[in-house]
Amino acid sequence: MKSRPTSGVHLTGWGAYAPSQVLTNADLERMVDTNDEWIVSRTGIRERRIAGPGETTASMAAVAGLRAIATAGLGPDDIDLIIVGTLTPDYQMPSTAALVKDAIGNKRAAAMDVAAACSGFVYGYATAQAYVASGMARHVLVIGAETLSRYTDFSDRTTCILFGDGAGAVVLSASDEPGGTLGIEIRTEPSGAYFIWLPGGGSSRPPTASTIAAGEHFMKMKGAETFKMAVRTLGSTALASLSRAGIELADVDLVVPHQANIRIIEALARSLDFPMARVFVNVECYGNTSAASVPMALSEAVAAGRVKKGDRLLFVAFGSGLTSGAITLEWTADPAAFSRAADIGPEDVTVMPGYLGPVNPFPPALEWLRRDAAASSGRNPDLDVRDIKPAAKGPPAAASRPG
Repeated sequence: MKSRPTSGVHLTGWGAYAPSQVLTNADLERMVDTNDEWIVSRTGIRERRIAGPGETTASMAAVAGLRAIATAGLGPDDIDLIIVGTLTPDYQMPSTAALVKDAIGNKRAAAMDVAAACSGFVYGYATAQAYVASGMARHVLVIGAETLSRYTDFSDRTTCILFGDGAGAVVLSASDEPGGTLGIEIRTEPSGAYFIWLPGGGSSRPPTASTIAAGEHFMKMKGAETFKMAVRTLGSTALASLSRAGIELADVDLVVPHQANIRIIEALARSLDFPMARVFVNVECYGNTSAASVPMALSEAVAAGRVKKGDRLLFVAFGSGLTSGAITLEWTADPAAFSRAADIGPEDVTVMPGYLGPVNPFPPALEWLRRDAAASSGRNPDLDVRDIKPAAKGPPAAASRPG
């Protein structure tokens, strides 16, 4: 990786991928003691996407990454560095980013994962910003990708209603033109480290029969404590990013927050006295996709015509740790460039397999859903693609919504 003179940093490409399998609130009613009205009133979520047996964090990340690269008008080998933010890597090692590098056909980039949970994309963006601004890289691919369904206890109604799978990506590029990234703030507050927790699997509580029996390999969350700290942290981090950018909140055209929960998003808007009409929300269709949520929401916002050249955007996220981060930027790309990625899909990537025999990673608790989908449609649901895909021609069209 050759150094180059310092420069400005612009977001030049974006892309996202959502798997085809849909898990609705009605489906969850068949599994746990809940109902659609209860879920929607407390979270705003109506459905979420579930990765199929042939999909992993790396495969979804690779599709989103290729779409972002194409939107930027680049080829895979133009990328100098690949950063994947995820809490659900394919393996503890190698890194998911290394698998993505191979899957997209890149021969020259460095690649690494970032572990900051739901703030992973923002932390990855901040890292990429530093590489490009310092001259260590010209183009960096930043991806947020998750397969949270494989760490979800589908007998726990407090968590299984929240999470979904997917991936989103951006390309950051060097440019001497005005605009681009204006201000970044990232923080960690360890007093809330165990509010959102995945206890089992690490060096402190390695996998054993007892940790598996106790369900320690599923996500745990203290909802009330998380809500209070999230609203406070999101607001202060967002304002700090704006201060670094030297602009006021009133100058922001669109806020793209982490899509954790509609109540958190609305509470953030109230705390900042910012209109919800200028906050992008798609949590109803995808649930909480952790590190993937901000880039997925950004891609859908662009496709829906909510972003234009010269707009000032604010990304803000929080996650386990408790981590938080916010990015203020001026949008300089042509939104119609999204159409360059129209023909890119899962069939365009292959993740290098390991040397052990394959397993079916699909959640056993949801196998009935997959079988029902196949029976009702007469097709293989694992091969169907129903995601955040750009229009083939003309200006970006609104992303399709599930019926």
